[in-house]
Amino acid sequence: MIERKKQMLTVWLPVVICLAGVLFLNSMWQRWHEQATFSGISSLSQIILENDPEGEEMLLSALKEYQTQTESRPEGNEFLKQYGYTKGDFSGKTGERSSLLTIMVAVLISTAFLASSWSDTRRSHTRISGLTRYLEQVNTGTAGTIVQTREDEFSHLQDEIYKTVTSLYVTKETAIKAKERFAENLANIAHQLKTPITAAFLSLQLMEKEAPQKYTKPIRNQLARLNRLEESLLTLSKIDSGALKLEHSPVDVYTVLNLAVDNLEGLMSEKNILADIPYNGCAEFMGDMEWTMEALMNLIKNAMEHSPRGGTIHCEYFQNPLYTDIRIWDEGAGFAPEDIPHLFERFYRGQSAAKDGSGIGLALSQSLFEMQGGSLEARNLPSGGACFEIRLYSH
Repeated sequence: MIERKKQMLTVWLPVVICLAGVLFLNSMWQRWHEQATFSGISSLSQIILENDPEGEEMLLSALKEYQTQTESRPEGNEFLKQYGYTKGDFSGKTGERSSLLTIMVAVLISTAFLASSWSDTRRSHTRISGLTRYLEQVNTGTAGTIVQTREDEFSHLQDEIYKTVTSLYVTKETAIKAKERFAENLANIAHQLKTPITAAFLSLQLMEKEAPQKYTKPIRNQLARLNRLEESLLTLSKIDSGALKLEHSPVDVYTVLNLAVDNLEGLMSEKNILADIPYNGCAEFMGDMEWTMEALMNLIKNAMEHSPRGGTIHCEYFQNPLYTDIRIWDEGAGFAPEDIPHLFERFYRGQSAAKDGSGIGLALSQSLFEMQGGSLEARNLPSGGACFEIRLYSH
């Protein structure tokens, strides 16, 4: 109710002021016009009598007739035009006053509306600036509450902003606590796995020495898989808790791609798979060499798993002023379309996932690239094959 009254006051007050001003000036102009008309007729009568004193009776008769015909007299009488006169020849100060009056009316109306508009704009700008400063403080983590001094058209918006910010704070705190608990649980699971895996490896080594048999190799492969899973879980827990610190130094793209391939040389030889990494000039980005190599190894291993025997894994890179682009693709059948939206979800295993995979590698790679200010996407190539594209943005 108060807001509506203030809106009505803001809108109608300038209108009322303008109407009052126009009525006042119209009244003044009417008085000036009446005075000017009376003075003009008086002056004309005086001149006639001075030139013809005997014509007083005729003059008074003419004035009487002029007075009685005031209302019925037609407008726009131009009788004097036949003698070469115009209305400007007799206006004198009356015309000047009329022009001045018109200017005053225009100035008054313009001033009233400009003042109203300026006041409204200034008030709105002040309120918007206050709300903007509050949101800026929210982004920097220094916001308190909005002090509301009066009811206006922004009051509802202000209340909604405060409610939204309060809700976001609660949601953020809940999410942070849940993330911390998840990271802590993940680290505990990884540490708990470490002890039995180490013990199993020691027992396996003794078994292989004393009674080697064909069953020990599958056991070793499964223990190696568990060991990789434990390491991945531990790395993910460090990422989630913010404990994993990455270096920020120049990384040569051609070098890190070759290092990733060299570390997988044994696996690639078993499947008779080649890697093609053409040199495309010097391209560097600011990041962590070791963890970038780890992330690339996960992508290349995924490409190996989906490549035909004797196939080739292709790697290329280029750089522009905005980002460094790295692409890795294979010559296989590509991703199943329904798998693509979920490829980077933790523990997700697609239709053609490797039997000994854990479903963590791609999620880990994406997290590592994002921590270095980059992105990782997956898609199928029109010509066939699955492609990973990494973009590391310049800072």
